[in-house]
Amino acid sequence: MARSIFIGDVHGCARELADLLDRVGPTGGDSVYFVGDLVARGPDTPGVLRLFREVGAMGVVGNHEARLLDVRRARRAGEPTTKMGPTHEALLASLPESDWALLEALPLYMKIDEHQVLLVHAGLVPGVPPERQDPWTLTHIRSLDGGAPSAQPGNESWSADYSGPLHVIFGHDARRGLQLRAHATGLDTACVYGEQLSALVVPSGQSLPPPGERRDLVVSTPAYAAYYGVNAARSEALNGRSPPEARTRDR
Repeated sequence: MARSIFIGDVHGCARELADLLDRVGPTGGDSVYFVGDLVARGPDTPGVLRLFREVGAMGVVGNHEARLLDVRRARRAGEPTTKMGPTHEALLASLPESDWALLEALPLYMKIDEHQVLLVHAGLVPGVPPERQDPWTLTHIRSLDGGAPSAQPGNESWSADYSGPLHVIFGHDARRGLQLRAHATGLDTACVYGEQLSALVVPSGQSLPPPGERRDLVVSTPAYAAYYGVNAARSEALNGRSPPEARTRDR
């Protein structure tokens, strides 16, 4: 039976993505979707983009892709830009045109009718159709502040107030990890911070089951290291998978 495979934030963790794909075993009849943030912070963004192509994946733009694309356009136009971190600067200097074309083609959101799913990187303001959402909201929201979108974690995720009609699959919220809400699923399980990379595997034509049953559809693989954040230096020194006590949620 064909499946839809939804994969959380990868952030350049190509070895972990290869492991996850080996576990899930996508075939030619499967559809593979990414929630965005394929790039940066981790060690091998080109490897991630290569695997994306190899499995014929689709996906949406994340805040890190959007930031890279915005800075690239501004620099080419001779306009001032915001300061970039070292992994972003390395990508700006080294990605080939084929990879830039891949990133530029990523949409802000996707509707997947067979599952009644809306795929988006960060989320949305409940009650507002995706086509009326601000692009910043779709790539940055984590919570609601008086009903307004906020990138801060807040006391609760925006998804706690979301009630459909489409089931939203999203990423971007590594602090909370896996989120199984009645009408939303969060798949950012903090791989680049040394935790896990996760996928939601849904049989073709099926709607998303309730949270308890949906947990059985999640497949995860552990990170080899904490590549970014307070534990990155320690993890590099360990030269292997970082132990659980080395993993914190500095996002």
